[in-house]
Amino acid sequence: MTLLAFDMGGTAVKYALIEQDGKILEKSSFQTPDTLEALLNRLQIIKKTYTHHDLTGIAFSCPGAVDNESGVIGGASAIPYIHHFPFRQRLEETLGLPCTLENDANCAALAETWLGVAKENRDILFLIIGTGVGGAVIKDGKIHAGEHLHGGEFGYMLMNDRLETLSDTGTAVNAASRIAKRKGLDRLTGLEAFALKEADDTVAIEEIEFMYRNLAKGIFNLQYVYDPEVIVIGGGVSERPDFLPAIQAELDSLLAQITIAKIAPKIVSCAFGNDANLIGAVANFNQVHS
Repeated sequence: MTLLAFDMGGTAVKYALIEQDGKILEKSSFQTPDTLEALLNRLQIIKKTYTHHDLTGIAFSCPGAVDNESGVIGGASAIPYIHHFPFRQRLEETLGLPCTLENDANCAALAETWLGVAKENRDILFLIIGTGVGGAVIKDGKIHAGEHLHGGEFGYMLMNDRLETLSDTGTAVNAASRIAKRKGLDRLTGLEAFALKEADDTVAIEEIEFMYRNLAKGIFNLQYVYDPEVIVIGGGVSERPDFLPAIQAELDSLLAQITIAKIAPKIVSCAFGNDANLIGAVANFNQVHS
């Protein structure tokens, strides 16, 4: 049996034909349409190209606070037209197949829990680092969404008396912004910020070390709040070979200073890169229809 999976992003929609055991058969992408009707039309066209595969259903990874009971996506995102109405119902009416929705960070977590680095674990936290910090809580192998569907929104964690959050202090995007401001530059990308650090630029070194230190503080706090078996770190920046060792060094420094703390968080990188949300969407479909 096969499924279609879609990963809804602000600039592009990735999709794949995936067997229910998680094996990707084909994949592609298209630019995110400007309207709901344009999106639905594109989904219909793609579905028709796979009718010979006898599709079981269609699984979606989406930004926002997904209510699996109502099929409504709360919150806000770069795709405003998918929010605050029965989106799943509209999809099923249009596509004629069972559809499931799940938050994108939760999908990444489900992929790793099902087939990735956390497949042997039951209690896991996921930290997804991008323009902000998102995440997911896995309890007994399943997503813990929380009362308000905001479980895993670790980026809201307050990090200092200036009310800066972990999203403010723990991302390469914001580190680059701080470097640019201090150096009088109009703009700086995360890649350019790391390049400056590697060139021994003092400001870049200070700001990127500040980022690592704050991520380590956040991870330390999460370990003692939830006490997971493992904390899995994802997002584009996590693919840098020096990223996890730098966080680990900051964690070691914290643990050396806080002698009462005897538990060292176990941190690992995600196994799946850009395919994580697609695979996780299928994992969610399997759970919903098990």
